[in-house]
Amino acid sequence: MDLKQVIIAYKARDAQSKRWAEICAKQLESRNCQVLMGPSGPKDNPYPVFLASANHEIDLALVLGGDGTVLTGARHLAAAGIPILGVNVGGHLGFLTESVDEFKDTEQVWDRLLEDRYAIQRRMMLQAAVFEGHGSNLEPVTERYLCLNEMCVKPASADRMITSILEIEIDGEVIDQYVGDGLIVATPTGSTGYTVSANGPIMHDGMEALTVTPICPMSLSSRPIVLPPGSVVSIWPLGDYDLSTKLWMDGVLATSIWPGHRVDIRMADCRAKFIVLRENNSYYQTLREKLLWAGTRVRYSSTNHTN
Repeated sequence: MDLKQVIIAYKARDAQSKRWAEICAKQLESRNCQVLMGPSGPKDNPYPVFLASANHEIDLALVLGGDGTVLTGARHLAAAGIPILGVNVGGHLGFLTESVDEFKDTEQVWDRLLEDRYAIQRRMMLQAAVFEGHGSNLEPVTERYLCLNEMCVKPASADRMITSILEIEIDGEVIDQYVGDGLIVATPTGSTGYTVSANGPIMHDGMEALTVTPICPMSLSSRPIVLPPGSVVSIWPLGDYDLSTKLWMDGVLATSIWPGHRVDIRMADCRAKFIVLRENNSYYQTLREKLLWAGTRVRYSSTNHTN
């Protein structure tokens, strides 16, 4: 990897993240690397400026923060094919980030990148757009929205809790009508996020598939569905008299959905690229550590059954 131009996004209003960003920027600039640096948060989006002001190809995006900060970076950088090195500085679970322990010797990290001593993990993303009417209308009325974790269709209201009625089609065939708090369409990466909280399935992040998970459905027969990656999920809001239905991408509001609109969700034509520094990278170890699996509640006198 060349390190001629690097962007650094740090978690907005987090002093630790900003301090790490300043240290990394100084080190990279001493290696004759041009650095673009800025905060990323709910009210700060540095990526359009980064991409517009870059005078040549961006080699790396260093994202310092938690999973939310990395998700924002993936949505903006995946289409450009820019690899992301996410580091958990000021975050919480850190499913998508390298541990800060792997990043303590930053000078060694730059050497590893220059010597190509790392792995690249490509993760499936979803894209969504809003259309008018049924599948015969192929011109969207909104821009294309990208997500790494999930698209969610659910109502939002400032003064009361609203039950949504959503009809779903898969590849043009009506499947069901869901009455409840909404629907989640997730990637394997997103299966350990909002989806797992809604009792959806956990899928290995190396897979390509979509899951459709109802949120608190009023019918016991409403169950999550796992779909092949080529599927197109179409969702219509029914009976939305309050005009409150929204499309959310990775927990961020994308757009409002009006009666007569449908949301088409499918696998995106781009993938997020993540740099992996851990030499023994294990998805199952991540599950054990982040979800506190493997006997954290019950202790046994002997757990060594491998000999």
